[in-house]
Amino acid sequence: VRLIVTEHAKHFFSESELPAGVQIYDDTTEWKSWTQRGDPVVHIELGKWADMMVIAPLDANTLAKMAQGICDNLLTCTTRAWDMSKPLLFCPAMNTRMWEHPVTTQQITTLIQWGHVEIPPISKKLICGDTGVGAMAEVETIVKKILSIRQGKHTSL
Repeated sequence: VRLIVTEHAKHFFSESELPAGVQIYDDTTEWKSWTQRGDPVVHIELGKWADMMVIAPLDANTLAKMAQGICDNLLTCTTRAWDMSKPLLFCPAMNTRMWEHPVTTQQITTLIQWGHVEIPPISKKLICGDTGVGAMAEVETIVKKILSIRQGKHTSL
């Protein structure tokens, strides 16, 4: 497992909570490893290495960037360079008002049309204190979907 984190994602976990051996990549990794033409480019190498990508959670900002092809951080560069023959799963998570906005539906539809797999959000108490749809799917649901795809038994949720 290799973990790509955005600057905002760093606020939600501690490296000490991760299993041993999980490699963490962020925007600084991209630029530290590349110094001259011919050096490996991290977002390209990650895409070559991985047989599947899971984005969990996928916030409204990154969803919008992905749907428009914006590449302004390691995660969005990696998704833009992703081999479309390999599965990319995404787990939206945002406030209910953001989830219900019409542009969110358009952006989700775009990713699905590209062949990416949505693991829809669920309804529960959100970080802001509101209750409604927008919480990331339960980890168990995400793991089941990953396993079903790896075993070639992909079905819609």
